[in-house]
Amino acid sequence: MRTNSPTAAFILGLLIALGLIGAAFVSGKALLSFKDADRYVTVKGLAEREVDANLVIWPLSFAEAGNELAGLYEIMQKRQAAVTTFLTSRGIQPTNITANPPDITDFQARKYNPANQQRQYRYLARATLTVRSENVELVRQLMGKSSELIKQGIVLTGDQYQMRPEFLYTTLNSIKPDMIREATEGARKAAEQFARDSGSAVGKIRNARQGIFSIVDRDRNSPYRKIIRVVTTVDYMLTDI
Repeated sequence: MRTNSPTAAFILGLLIALGLIGAAFVSGKALLSFKDADRYVTVKGLAEREVDANLVIWPLSFAEAGNELAGLYEIMQKRQAAVTTFLTSRGIQPTNITANPPDITDFQARKYNPANQQRQYRYLARATLTVRSENVELVRQLMGKSSELIKQGIVLTGDQYQMRPEFLYTTLNSIKPDMIREATEGARKAAEQFARDSGSAVGKIRNARQGIFSIVDRDRNSPYRKIIRVVTTVDYMLTDI
């Protein structure tokens, strides 16, 4: 049945209007709730420690030239024994010393050997003893005394980068929990400061990301001192006061 009465049309229009108002109210509440749930601040926290290296790797390389392999090998054996005695007599344990066999270069056997290039010696022998020790301070002292080997005719050689000592810190796991906690506390303090400035309060953690731990030398002159850093990134929810 169809009706064109003004009263029916008014009622129908009123119902439609009320429906639109109700829908807008529900949508507005949902949007407001979403915005409230989406209020957060992203902050970073830094933790830093300065520590001593607990492991040192010290390669001692020496070389000798000659024309006879047998005699050259004998000389290298004596050089190796002298370096070993220098180390063990000053406190380095024999188990902390590794000896590599000599590396022999035969210049006459090289493919590229210009005829006009004259060499006094045919063979060049290089050998390396490597000290690996947790007694970092003792090894550092011996580094300063290694020039004493010159008196025995032994000159330590080697590339500045390949043969330089390495100082390592190997117990990172023992300080990781404290550093992560310190970094997280620093991040929360930053969030609290932001919240005070914006008239809000810090709520729960929305998301957290731990950075990579970095270990670097304090400076080029003291590689046995290490700086350890970690940065955490944390999202904190913000609530009204």
